[in-house]
Amino acid sequence: MSEPFVDAYAPAEIAKRISAVAGKKGALDFYRLFVLAILAGVFIGFGAIFYTTVVHDTGLALGLTKLLGGLVFSLGLILVVLAGAELFTGNMLMVMGYVEGSVGTSNLLRSWTLAYIGNFAGSLLLVVLMFYSRQWAVNDSLVGAKALAIANAKVSMPFAVAFVRGILANVLVCLAVWLCIGARTTTDKIIAILFPITAFVAAGFEHCVANMYFVPLGLMLKGEPAVVSAVAVAAGGPVDLTGLTWGSFFVRNLVPVTLGNMVGGGLFVGLAYWSVYLRAFSFRSLYKLAQVGFRLVFFVNPRTLSPRRIARNLSDFYAVLRGRERPARPVPRDLTSIPTDVREEKEP
Repeated sequence: MSEPFVDAYAPAEIAKRISAVAGKKGALDFYRLFVLAILAGVFIGFGAIFYTTVVHDTGLALGLTKLLGGLVFSLGLILVVLAGAELFTGNMLMVMGYVEGSVGTSNLLRSWTLAYIGNFAGSLLLVVLMFYSRQWAVNDSLVGAKALAIANAKVSMPFAVAFVRGILANVLVCLAVWLCIGARTTTDKIIAILFPITAFVAAGFEHCVANMYFVPLGLMLKGEPAVVSAVAVAAGGPVDLTGLTWGSFFVRNLVPVTLGNMVGGGLFVGLAYWSVYLRAFSFRSLYKLAQVGFRLVFFVNPRTLSPRRIARNLSDFYAVLRGRERPARPVPRDLTSIPTDVREEKEP
């Protein structure tokens, strides 16, 4: 009888597994995908509740408080991975399956859209339940005061800061998911999640699904006099909450953080690992990928920023990712990419 193999999967095997999983995620029907997305929003919200409850009065040094908060917030992704749910930010890794052809464009966009909406719906559902549970009134409303302070700080960040913090957050979240795909046991998966998620929370990076819970809860608590008073007591004076509005939430936090999460998870983790383990590059294709990728990210052309130019940049980018050149400008990656029948026609 052979011994069970318990070593973690190698990175190249992880890349193949993620590509295959992307196809399965893209094929989920509406009901399953949406319900699992709602559950993911609730699960991340549970991590946020745990975080707020624990860190509101630890009495520890700032670094230790952040460390403890990051550890307890990890509950959210642990539930998503082990219980099973569809998390928008983690699903950025589906780009690996997209460029490999295991999931199509329509299924990819459908999966991301439904996951995002479902995550938001699950987060708002938990916000309503938590508000009416009055758990925030614990310890003379200091738990609620911490939640309100967190929400106010999140909408006070400049757009660019929120965007960059969103990139960094989802790099770590997707690395945690990457490590989980390589793990074989429940214990392995939990340990794989703890350190990346603790790092992103302790560093103060921004996660759009977590913010779907934190900021709406703060908006609801803003109307509670006991919570506002507790915030002033904790801060040592009056706190300006005029900037905490639904408009500032969407414009100054949710939009830049979501875009940053997409770049961090999809480009810096998904495409980076795809390029290493699933794609055989030539120097020419690597240069071309970098060129069109730069144009895609910045949407900049010295002559024009017209929709036609942007559409062409997108077309160039996806053509290179899929290993195909645009028909109007056929430039083969290398000789092995030229079809056999074409080479035979050119032979004398």
